[in-house]
Amino acid sequence: MNKFKGLLALLLVATIMLSGCGASKDSTKETVTKTETSEDGVKLSGDASDFVVLAEEVPDVILEIRYYSTYNFVGDRIDGYEEPIALITKEAAKALKKASDELKSEGYRLKIYDAYRPQKAVTNFVNWAKDTKDIRMKKYFYPDLDKKVLFPQKYIAEHSGHSRGSTVDLTLFDMNKEKEVDMGGTFDYFGKLSHPDYKGITKKQYNNRMILRKAMLDNGFDPYPEEWWHFTLKDEPFKDTYFTFPVKYESVQK
Repeated sequence: MNKFKGLLALLLVATIMLSGCGASKDSTKETVTKTETSEDGVKLSGDASDFVVLAEEVPDVILEIRYYSTYNFVGDRIDGYEEPIALITKEAAKALKKASDELKSEGYRLKIYDAYRPQKAVTNFVNWAKDTKDIRMKKYFYPDLDKKVLFPQKYIAEHSGHSRGSTVDLTLFDMNKEKEVDMGGTFDYFGKLSHPDYKGITKKQYNNRMILRKAMLDNGFDPYPEEWWHFTLKDEPFKDTYFTFPVKYESVQK
């Protein structure tokens, strides 16, 4: 009889433990895949299951994640950038690998400034833009503009295509010269100088922009008319979803 009671007790404990494990797993899944709608009607998601670490899929890239550093137009590390890595959708990574391979055969490597950008980072930009007294980085990134025009003129917006996961900011690195290619303007410069077809630069600088542009367009990316460094996968998988998980390895690790 005592043996029978002992067996029942063990079975009861095992049942409780298994039930607890199942509940924990379901709870975690709900946290990862939960979607919600923002106050302005935008679909937000914390599901990183379709994202990868860019450098693991395109090992030839060079990373200079500006928003993890303080050298950016804000002057601080940006919210949501918890590690100096680039995350991107699987589909965009596959297309970028083709562009990288093509450019590598011509003596170049891709240098990545930014890829997936969490919604909280975009909100960080918006809050900074509204603080017109903070002009620490003006001389580097917007010397010809009054900061108060950055938000109304849409240099800064409440939502970014980067948050959909298939947009990348990048430039070329010349492997023979061992330095970044001269594009006639710097990343994140606010002004006409950054327009891909800007004619106030040298022929060589313009041609450099076109080398990058051609490789990206040939491999499935669309350009952005105001920024020579900015490209979005033409067939991006999440056209209407903006993601919220932070930029760190843990976000995409299984």
